[in-house]
Amino acid sequence: MILAALLACVVAQGELSEGVPASARSVTAETLPKVVKIFGAGGLRGLPAYGTGFLISPRGHVATAWNHVLDADPNILVVLDDGRRLNCKLLAADPVGGLAVLEPGRDDLDLPYFDPAEFAPAEPGARVLAFSNSYKVAGGDEPVAVQRAVVSAVAELDARRGRNAAGIAGPVLILDAPTNNPGSAGGPVVDRRGLLVGILGRELKNDATNVYVNYALPAAEVGPTLAAMVEGEFVAADAAPPVLSGGPQPADLGALLVADVVRRTPAYVELVEEGSPADAAGLRPDDLIVLLGGDLVPSIRQLRARLAAVEPGEPVDVVVRRDGELIPLRIAVPVAEDLREPPAKLSRPRRR
Repeated sequence: MILAALLACVVAQGELSEGVPASARSVTAETLPKVVKIFGAGGLRGLPAYGTGFLISPRGHVATAWNHVLDADPNILVVLDDGRRLNCKLLAADPVGGLAVLEPGRDDLDLPYFDPAEFAPAEPGARVLAFSNSYKVAGGDEPVAVQRAVVSAVAELDARRGRNAAGIAGPVLILDAPTNNPGSAGGPVVDRRGLLVGILGRELKNDATNVYVNYALPAAEVGPTLAAMVEGEFVAADAAPPVLSGGPQPADLGALLVADVVRRTPAYVELVEEGSPADAAGLRPDDLIVLLGGDLVPSIRQLRARLAAVEPGEPVDVVVRRDGELIPLRIAVPVAEDLREPPAKLSRPRRR
């Protein structure tokens, strides 16, 4: 009788009782199969060509953060927890919300996943676990990194990317651990029961302190958007523009643009390769290319199309907007034999 009472007490107070958080070890084991590594665009001046995501359907749909890595569409490589590789394309994106969903090129999968309709609200003081391929710790079947954190606040995001405001609407979860490192964007944040509470956002700095912000997009806010993306009820991003031949592309000039995930993505410069023609001409990260050869540049796609008509070896005149000013630049274009292969070359994952 006494033994039975003691056992009942242990069960009531331990991890086996309903509603009591499971151990971090068991939650980690349950979560890792749902986390994926993403490889895509990047590589210039240390810009990571990798990121993180997580499965949100048994068919292999992947939720992640909207960022430059996705500019490799439609050749985004997703590596599952067990090492299997999937070629994915961008299904839908919400740049304002900082979200994106990828779709695999096959439909015969049956995978473990997070249901975006089943999430847990997170409040200040909540203990969570953040999963990510931070610094590319995993490239195959290796497990991604797991960090313990506490939600220190739920607040509006006052941050920026370079000189530009982050543009993320709504409150975010501020975490007390260094979770937003290179490659972390898109990783899931779960509570001690394994329920989804947030998605790690892309690297951003606090606008007041110039310090990187460790934050996550609340699952309670973004869950419905992700579900709509999977079901095709959200405005999906167009396919990437076709590879053009003949003239140069931004990569040939040494410039990497922001992710081209909507029809009229502005031609913002993400990075400039040191020693490249773009660098020599004075092009800088966060510049917005507004004119090419005197013609208005309304989007990245129009910029690529117009560059394709430029004769190799001839300079191009551009006008960029920087800190509210319009600055004219002349960029030298490499001769034909020095042009790189199609831009997909920059989008392939770099192996170390």
